[in-house]
Amino acid sequence: MNIHEHQAKEILNQFGVPTPRGEVIFDLNEIKKKIKNLSSSNLVLKAQIHAGGRGKAGGIKLVNGVDELIEESRKMFGKILINHQTGPSGRKVKRIYIEETCDIKKEYYLSCLVDRSSSKIAFISSSEGGMDIEAVAKNHPEKITTLKLNLSQSIKENDLKKITKTFNFSNKSEKQAFNIIKSIYKILTTKDANLIEINPLVLTKSDDLLCLDAKISFDENALYKHPDIASLRDPNEEDPIETEAKKYDLSYIKLDGKIGCMVNGAGLAMATMDIIKLYGSEPANFLDVGGGASKEKVSAAFKIMLLDKNIKGILINIFGGIMRCDVLAEGLVEAAKEINLSIPLVVRLAGTNVELGKKILKNSNLKIISANNLSDAAKKIVEATR
Repeated sequence: MNIHEHQAKEILNQFGVPTPRGEVIFDLNEIKKKIKNLSSSNLVLKAQIHAGGRGKAGGIKLVNGVDELIEESRKMFGKILINHQTGPSGRKVKRIYIEETCDIKKEYYLSCLVDRSSSKIAFISSSEGGMDIEAVAKNHPEKITTLKLNLSQSIKENDLKKITKTFNFSNKSEKQAFNIIKSIYKILTTKDANLIEINPLVLTKSDDLLCLDAKISFDENALYKHPDIASLRDPNEEDPIETEAKKYDLSYIKLDGKIGCMVNGAGLAMATMDIIKLYGSEPANFLDVGGGASKEKVSAAFKIMLLDKNIKGILINIFGGIMRCDVLAEGLVEAAKEINLSIPLVVRLAGTNVELGKKILKNSNLKIISANNLSDAAKKIVEATR
């Protein structure tokens, strides 16, 4: 789960990481009241969306004085920001963060993340902050330091020095950096974060460190342990279909293809998407209804999948184990009749009560294309949607 920059900075502050003072605005009428809490007239407006590269899309503006602040805020509020991270549809700005500026001497990059390939916690640091770390890695890999650590209660001083070596700090700044690294490590391990990225981490002209921008993402599967973090979710920044799927405990991820997939089991779902691509088309989603889905859950999953208007056909691939084929068939028929399905539907059933499931589908009077196996199913749905 991703959160906004202002929320990330609130968490960083709670753990002792310094950030510029700022106020979040949800309504333009709040501006005059909230900027009284800020001491500087030199301010920066930041659109709060779950995407990087906001500056290039017009989502970051420097202003001087209340009049200019209000004018630029009106332009930014409700604006659709479009860049390579938002996709072509963009993201609508529904909140703005107003922050005090600072005198910057140098910008750096610092992040802490779960490295799944090594089952360790990785720190990435670079003297080149304020730009995409991917670009630095490509053009100046020698300016990036990566240190992978085993999970423990604290970080050793030798490791702290390795992380900050690329920064070439003075003693004062290095001590501050050590404290920041310890803090973000604690956030990652105690709050079940996946990633904490500070870009840029800035050194001011007084040799103090500030977190100028921050991104934090959390492990969805651990949110039940952290209601304070779960409360930070912004449904406006999430795909509405995925949000609806969460209500029914469905594993759904929207993709860019045109063939909707409904499967029971993550491995089978991956295989189904792969074989659709093999036959020359693209899956529109990942949808795993789970091993023990009820008729009602199957019906809900089918309706949710069809909220995606890009879908031109559906492939249902079910292996009946705990979930019986007849239960799937009943839920499918119920949903298809309710929504008056008008696009091609291919169904492949195997396993428990498969014959009964096929009989229910056959007697439904729906235009369902039956398939004998996964390869046959993929071939038929791709042909039907051409």
